[in-house]
Amino acid sequence: MSNALVLVPDLLLIVVGFLLCRHTSLNRPVWDAVERLTYHLLFPVLLFSSIVKSPLQPAQTAGLAAVGVGTVLCGVGLAYALKHWPGVDARLHASGAQTAFRFNSFIALALAERLGGAEALASMALLIALCVPICNVAAVWPLARHGGHAYGRELMRNPLILGTLAGLLFNLAGLHVPEAVGTTLHRLGLAAIPLGLMAVGAGLKLGGLRAAPALAAALLCIRHVALPLIALGLSAWLDLPPAQQAVALAFSALPTASSAYVLATRMGGHGPFVAGLVTMSTLLGMVSVPIWLAIGTRG
Repeated sequence: MSNALVLVPDLLLIVVGFLLCRHTSLNRPVWDAVERLTYHLLFPVLLFSSIVKSPLQPAQTAGLAAVGVGTVLCGVGLAYALKHWPGVDARLHASGAQTAFRFNSFIALALAERLGGAEALASMALLIALCVPICNVAAVWPLARHGGHAYGRELMRNPLILGTLAGLLFNLAGLHVPEAVGTTLHRLGLAAIPLGLMAVGAGLKLGGLRAAPALAAALLCIRHVALPLIALGLSAWLDLPPAQQAVALAFSALPTASSAYVLATRMGGHGPFVAGLVTMSTLLGMVSVPIWLAIGTRG
């Protein structure tokens, strides 16, 4: 169960943001600016920096890549299908669907290092590099449609997608960032995590999930039950090595991305609902990650 402890700092940062916004002079206008800074600069820099530093080795990790991408695509399909449930509010679904298939990259990398050191870290970085573009495209689609945004234009100017694609192209081209620039980008990226999590807490309304409890439960079940089951089945079918299976299973059981809240608010979605989903997913991840890893080990 020690892997669960890596999520405690994230929960504490959410609580810090909540308390600062409601009980100090750092109120809502301050956090609106923090959200814009995080969304337009810090998170894209974090994605770019992480991908550039991770060497891609497709031949050795084709099976792992197939499991990760297949799991995410199944999550997208399941999340989109919830739109057709009777009585589902279109805005709430457009805002929250992303939480069923997106993942917290920071927790992913921290877990990978504890699972298997540098080798597991490289495997997890590959999954992040492949799946972040898919997740961000799938997250923008319902929000753009519901908000009346031009989908193609939203994708072309979405900073998270741009940062990811830039990192992939830079990596595949074999280019290297100068040390001084790399250090600067790394430090900027590090700022994204605490500020993004505190922004989640600042936007949190304790009753946010009450807007659609059944939809919230379904999205969280996809994130923490369905996706690990899919990853477990795909890993067995493709006969992944044990080390890669552990990475794939940990990846599939991760809490949802904290930037989901930032994306929803920036695109006119229902921020409090998504903030509640992110918080609840982080809590569930403290239990689901070690449980699924234990199941995978026994299997």
